Amino acid sequence: MINDFIIFIEDKLGISADMQFNIFKTIIAVLVVYLLNFITMRIIRRETKDRKTLFMWGKTLSYLRVILLLIIFGKIWLMNFEYLSTYLGLLSAGIAIALKDIIANFVGWVFILWRRPFEIGDRIEIDGQKGDVIDIRIFQFTIIEIGNWVDADQSTGRMIHIPNGYVFTKSMANYTRGFDFIWNEIAVMITFESKWEKAKKIIEDIGQEHALGDEEIAKRKIKKASKKFMINYNNLTPIVYTSVKESGVVLTLRYLCNPRIRRGSENEIWENILIQFAKIKDIELAYPTTRFYNINEDKK
Repeated sequence: MINDFIIFIEDKLGISADMQFNIFKTIIAVLVVYLLNFITMRIIRRETKDRKTLFMWGKTLSYLRVILLLIIFGKIWLMNFEYLSTYLGLLSAGIAIALKDIIANFVGWVFILWRRPFEIGDRIEIDGQKGDVIDIRIFQFTIIEIGNWVDADQSTGRMIHIPNGYVFTKSMANYTRGFDFIWNEIAVMITFESKWEKAKKIIEDIGQEHALGDEEIAKRKIKKASKKFMINYNNLTPIVYTSVKESGVVLTLRYLCNPRIRRGSENEIWENILIQFAKIKDIELAYPTTRFYNINEDKK
């Protein structure tokens, strides 16, 4: 019966028996690969509920699925592979020129997976765009934008798709890879008449209170990161620098901060500073002022 069906298809559609067999094998291969993918994801979902882990497994299995199907299709349909290789070799120069951007993006994807300059969840800046990486695909990766018109590196809600080839041609900064902290600074300007030594001591105490516990964590992170990167910080405690501007004395607090809570930390520190300064009469915040003199009144 099967032979009769094959003969019928060959007569009616003009498809040879070998071609029919290849189509049949292709359909079976697709069904088997997708079934294995489905079973694997069911097992993973039963073992873990972490969204990031599930997402990473889903992306990895999708890549493996495509690679496996390409290999199977090559085995089924490209019987004379050596002739195909010669043909592709002759066309490689033209293809490289015509598809240079696509090839660069694909190679960039391989580089991202291999060298891991960033991973999903990392906060990065590349070509002036800052955000949290939420997806990595064969030709582009996607970030949720931070900053721009929003202050202190908070999310704008926009998704930005960036070509993978940018990892070769653009400078990139990773906020969270290797060392999970960044240095943040808060500048407080007080009047020349204020007791700047007292104000400096208040800001130092607030900085120390805010950084309590972070210093030990940062030391462990630096020790771990120094095995892979040349990172060396001798002083991790908050420090206040003194400088003078046209409108007053500037006291700048420099402290370690998790990049994802920078705005929250500034808010907490500023509120503490305002509360403490309000209790002391001889400390006042400075701001640019303009004085006008009436020459006529001076002559009187």
